[in-house]
Amino acid sequence: MDYELNQFGQPVGLLLQDWIPPVFPPAKVLNGWGCQVEPLSLARHSDALWQAFSADDGRMWTYLTSGPFADVQAFNAWLDRVSSGVDPQFYAIVDEASGKALGLAAYLRIDPAAAAIEVGWLHFSPALQGTRLATAAMLLMMKNAFELGYRRYEWKCNALNLPSRKAAQRLGFSFEGVFRQATVNRARNRDTAWFSVLDQEWPALEEAFAQWLSADNFDEAGRQRLALSDLTRPLLAIKDTASSLL
Repeated sequence: MDYELNQFGQPVGLLLQDWIPPVFPPAKVLNGWGCQVEPLSLARHSDALWQAFSADDGRMWTYLTSGPFADVQAFNAWLDRVSSGVDPQFYAIVDEASGKALGLAAYLRIDPAAAAIEVGWLHFSPALQGTRLATAAMLLMMKNAFELGYRRYEWKCNALNLPSRKAAQRLGFSFEGVFRQATVNRARNRDTAWFSVLDQEWPALEEAFAQWLSADNFDEAGRQRLALSDLTRPLLAIKDTASSLL
């Protein structure tokens, strides 16, 4: 039972014993599994990101609110602006072996009072998409949020963005529904699909990540033996069955 009765016999939420709101996430480097998630820096990351994003034919920007950019100057101007922000708090996803930034991610809608935080603004270059490095980056950011004391970790995306909806569930986010006509993006309607992971779900999910990332789960060619989705699917509170019908 996720409630109790007050003195009037009304159901109220469970009391959080010794409740202390988490701190605002400090901008720091997160590293593990060959990945570094670094606070975004124009000077350090712009050249590698421009090169990595230039390999895309434009489709990676379809569901985002920014880009594609006409030239490197326009890209750097945008990068400079977002790197100086507090919320969203942008990070570069860096391949530890090469030292090159291959993508972007951010914490946003950071609400310590509610102990809720969202991951978003995901810009994954073709070199990052579908890789172990990309999964490690998402794990590092999720792990950091829960270790800071956040109770709710959110993922939201355009409801028509099927790859993002599938990625959310693969990473262990449970589906919470679609907010109809949630916003307008590029003069088009956007319905938004909501997903979340709760702190009480994190320990089992962390074990699933550890099992998937273990060296013996990959063969000599780097191919996975057991899919992450096979490990996370049983942990989902609610599944996004509609995503397969889009």
